[in-house]
Amino acid sequence: MASMTVHRIALIRHGQTEWSESGQHTSTTDIDLTEEGVDQAMTIPSLLWGLGLAPVTVWSSPRLRAQRTASLAGLHVDEIVDDLAEWAYGDYEGITSKQIRVGNPSWSIFTDGAPGGEAPEAVAARADRVLSRASALLPKGDVALVCHGHMSRALAVRWVGLPITAGGLIMMNPAAITVLGTYHEAPCIEHANVVPFKPAALTAAASAGTSATRPTTTSAARPTTATMARGLPTPRSGTAPSAARRPAPGTAADGPEPGHA
Repeated sequence: MASMTVHRIALIRHGQTEWSESGQHTSTTDIDLTEEGVDQAMTIPSLLWGLGLAPVTVWSSPRLRAQRTASLAGLHVDEIVDDLAEWAYGDYEGITSKQIRVGNPSWSIFTDGAPGGEAPEAVAARADRVLSRASALLPKGDVALVCHGHMSRALAVRWVGLPITAGGLIMMNPAAITVLGTYHEAPCIEHANVVPFKPAALTAAASAGTSATRPTTTSAARPTTATMARGLPTPRSGTAPSAARRPAPGTAADGPEPGHA
């Protein structure tokens, strides 16, 4: 008997911005990617290929940082979806969790929301609408949702039926992918916060506080969406064998708050 292919949803966070690096909450402020964010976005095809994902439907948040990430990743955006916008932070736009907790030590966006912004219930409702629509498209193939840190975490926990207050249990680094799938026909989080690899030379330079020349990678060395859709292997870059995983969430090289904006 032929096996049945089960398609999945890929949650893709945009690459790094100046505010995601500094930990500033970023919702409606429409800022572009940093140089690091551009590099991160260009690794997304390799991540998708490694995870066995070949999106046939791609939706993006309306924000520039999400749309540019999709473009750099070679993903054709089929629809701009307002419900994929980041949590509206209201009075907390542009400030960090550390600053917020000076006056409210127990604050969490997933339980308290943001004054002048969105309540957790409103974001959960948005996530549910997106997942309902995306699920209906899965018989046609994998679906990619290019969005933001907190929104991705809301989508992940709502997929498995958890309340949005559980969003703090999962992280989402810049340009990371979380895969929503099924296990024995029940929703599951198949992979969480899968991040790009960083060449060892750059990792060592960041730790030493020095600069290093970025290795050049030709476009031929990156798997394209067309190649992934055909299920074909792709050539590896000559610089790829010497690689190390990016620093763990929360380290200085990765920004103080990898799970939002």
